[in-house]
Amino acid sequence: MTESNDPRQDAADTPSAAAFRCGTVAIVGRPNVGKSTLVNALVGQKISITSRKAQTTRHRIVGIQTTDDAQYVFVDTPGFQTRHASALNRSLNRAVTSTLSSVDLVLFVVEAGYFGADDEKVLSLLPRNTPVLMIANKLDRLSGDQRIEVMMPFLEKMGQLFPFREVVPMSAKTHDHIERLFAVIRPYLPEGEPMYDADAMTDRSERFLASEIIREKVFRWTGDELPYTSTVIIDKFETEGRLRRVFATILVERDSHKAMIIGNKGSKLKQISTEARIDMEKLFDGKVYLEMWIKVKSGWADNEAGLRAYGYE
Repeated sequence: MTESNDPRQDAADTPSAAAFRCGTVAIVGRPNVGKSTLVNALVGQKISITSRKAQTTRHRIVGIQTTDDAQYVFVDTPGFQTRHASALNRSLNRAVTSTLSSVDLVLFVVEAGYFGADDEKVLSLLPRNTPVLMIANKLDRLSGDQRIEVMMPFLEKMGQLFPFREVVPMSAKTHDHIERLFAVIRPYLPEGEPMYDADAMTDRSERFLASEIIREKVFRWTGDELPYTSTVIIDKFETEGRLRRVFATILVERDSHKAMIIGNKGSKLKQISTEARIDMEKLFDGKVYLEMWIKVKSGWADNEAGLRAYGYE
């Protein structure tokens, strides 16, 4: 089901559907609405980390999908932060607002049937001179009856809040919904040559992807115990044929956080390391040797200069 509040141009004014199209698509929304799961599904490969923990995505990450008639350049952004004014959160918010000013299309992601204060704050940032589609994600969480009872008034309400070009209820976990979303997006992309090679999946380096994979496993295995202000630094990344040697440091703010990651007799750190290595081997299509250390550095997440040194914008 796709609803349109702003019909597209007449066929006479629309570029040829057969022409190759290429454009950038920003994916924005509050934390934990499934933006990273959506971009991974659209790219067909895991390039953005996912976690039940809010505020997982930290960087602007580009995912690329190329078909016979289009190249889709998806930009996964951090969830817009509204609750804490730390240097880290200010950095994440800058990544969101700078992205919105330079794309061809915006996907505003919300949870199907829910629109709260944090969603409203992100809505206020949306550009008026760029097409915006509303993606009502996690539709799979609603039963058949709920989809009618909840979604009809919800879609009507959302259409009154912003001039969305289209509203797309969907689940990022459903293949048919992803394919339908590609069909919805394509006409909004400008005609033009591809920006990346046809087999490219992301503009990020293997070194960056390695750090993100480790950070995902840290969050996954520490749950809500560990504050989200931990990060991963790749000290050395070496390639020998199909073998990668990765040396990484997990940066935390307190000794107690270090103990959480290590676990009983090092069991949790071993699990994090094993799962990270397996994911890297799948992504890089080769063997990975991984060594990890944990370092305590108090206040790193509220230090502007330190954030830049660790790769934050």
